[in-house]
Amino acid sequence: MTMTLVAPTVTDYEASADLATLLVRTTQDDALSVPAEKLRLSCKCAHCTRARFDGRFPERFAGIAITEIGDLGYGLNISFSDGHNRGIYPKPYLLSLAGR
Repeated sequence: MTMTLVAPTVTDYEASADLATLLVRTTQDDALSVPAEKLRLSCKCAHCTRARFDGRFPERFAGIAITEIGDLGYGLNISFSDGHNRGIYPKPYLLSLAGR
């Protein structure tokens, strides 16, 4: 008997009612959540990467909200209430941010 292990991936997602959290469901039927502030602080787009390099990236994004979520297939493009909309979060990265 051969056993194949498959890593979980994101199957469904939505912003919480207060827009402060990304709620994620996985292929293993796990219900996970990632705070919007953690997502914003974890953005790896070129703009945020450069801001970190230059020492201009904020330490906090208190009160940040998720304003839009676009599904790119391999990941999510998440827009935030501060106007930032460049971040693409690959699904494995989202799961790592949720502690999976």
